[in-house]
Parts: sequence; C-alpha cells; structure tokens
Amino acid sequence: MAGSSISRHRSGLPELMEWLGAGFPNVPVGWGVRDSHVIPIEVTNGGGRYVLRAELPGMDPEKDIRITVEGDTLTVRAEHTESQEDRRHSEFRYGSFERSVRLPFPIADEGPEAEYRDGILTVTVPRAAEEEPATRTVPVRRTD
Repeated sequence: MAGSSISRHRSGLPELMEWLGAGFPNVPVGWGVRDSHVIPIEVTNGGGRYVLRAELPGMDPEKDIRITVEGDTLTVRAEHTESQEDRRHSEFRYGSFERSVRLPFPIADEGPEAEYRDGILTVTVPRAAEEEPATRTVPVRRTD
C-alpha cells in the first residue's frame, strides 16, 4: 500500500522494567520494598537430610556470606562490595542477597554444615531422629 503509514506503538515495557529496577521510586519505603535480591536456590530432600544449594558467584564465604537458623527456618544472607579503579575509570558493584527456607522440622543446633565451592553454597541439614512423643498424665483439680 503506497502512501500508507504504519503507526508504530512504542512499548512501555522498557520504562516499566527500569522503574521496577530502580526500587519503585516515589513509593513510600514502608510499603514492603526490600533492598536485597533473591538468591536462586535448589532444595532437595533425601537420605535423611535436606540439602540447599545457592548460586552466589564471586563471594568470599568467610566475609560475604552469613547463615542463620531460627527454629525450622534457615536463612542465607550475602553482601558483596567490589570496586575497580585505574587512572581514567572507576567502577563499583554492590549486591545484597537474602533467602529463607522453612524446613518441615526444627533444625538441631549441631546439624547444619555449609561449604562454598565454585560459586555454589551448599548447606546440608541432617534430619534429626524423630523422638517418640512422651505420654503424660495431667492431673485435674476440683474447684468449687
């Protein structure tokens, strides 16, 4: 069709992605926006243990990674800062990451073990032997 003009509609998706990536500007901070990124993980169950594997490339496991246990919840936090400078250029990278996993049992104090190799954090949580629930008798008092 000679002379006809096709109207090109510009997608707003790039602007939306930029806005989302900027941490929701102009939205109150208390609205639930978090400053940390989600860590990609894989959790497997077998052989009497749970194994959590997390992708954390470029981290120093002794300085950058922190693992905490509270009841049945295992939380992995990582924070990494890196800067490079030469005479004409400087570059700064910063990242804060967090992921919590709730296991179907309380985590024993001596249980979890963690190791870091080739950018992968592996946390192994042995499943404690299930205790038989003790049967107790509860006395009933008469109150008049």
